[in-house]
Amino acid sequence: MARIRVLVVDDHRIFAESLAAALAAEPDVEVLAAGSGPAAQRALDRAAGEGRRFDVLLVDADLGAVAHLPAPRTPEQPRPPEPRAAEPRNVEPRAAEPVLSAMPPRLPTVPGQSGGDAPLDGIALVERVRAGHPATRTVVLAERDDPRRAARALQAGAAGWVAKDSSLSRLLAVIRGVLRDETHLPPALLTGVLRELTAARRHRTESERLVESLTPREQEVLRCMVAGLGRKAVAERLYLSPHTVRTHMQNVLGKLGVHSTLAAVALARRAGVGPADLAIPAGSGTTA
Repeated sequence: MARIRVLVVDDHRIFAESLAAALAAEPDVEVLAAGSGPAAQRALDRAAGEGRRFDVLLVDADLGAVAHLPAPRTPEQPRPPEPRAAEPRNVEPRAAEPVLSAMPPRLPTVPGQSGGDAPLDGIALVERVRAGHPATRTVVLAERDDPRRAARALQAGAAGWVAKDSSLSRLLAVIRGVLRDETHLPPALLTGVLRELTAARRHRTESERLVESLTPREQEVLRCMVAGLGRKAVAERLYLSPHTVRTHMQNVLGKLGVHSTLAAVALARRAGVGPADLAIPAGSGTTA
């Protein structure tokens, strides 16, 4: 029997380990739990180096948010009422409910985020996995349905969006479905997600049209703006005077119909404009 290798990524430790324990009870599933985006990346890279890649990544939509919340309440402090008692093993828990914690997991875990790790949210992790491990399918686990965030997840490369209070059987069906190259969304989200994707495409098309209205030199200036270069640095890179660069920047803002560099950069990114090469040629000077 071919085994499905699953990596659960959630910085709510009890939920991650409990879900991993429930999945590991399936005869065809091998699972590992990671507590942060950087930890997940290390696990993915290590597995790829060993020739044992993960098939599916289950990532929390709110990854990174738990680390900034207050510490858990102590037993002496009042606790909010729990929505329901502990559920059977075959029901997936909510993120805040250690429903499956009655089964102490004996599963390998990847250490969580260390002091040197940069924070990484769920959507950013999906994008990195798509770029670095394209054969790994990604499913986002969410506390609530949100068409806009689900659309962003799909654009980032996710193959599915599943509510955290879904049943374990539903989650397993999604895991097996994405391995058949299926895309899974809750029916209630479908219309909203399609609307968001259509709007995003319309905005991209309009942004592309505006960028194409720029002259080649103005497009070079725009790429420098996307790279975060100021007027003096742009002048040095393009061998122009600061005054000329200022004129080009004003023309760029006017043609794009925006009033700030930040707005111009946001529009450029929607149009797929990448940053200019930040390397400045040696011995560069300026010309009028």
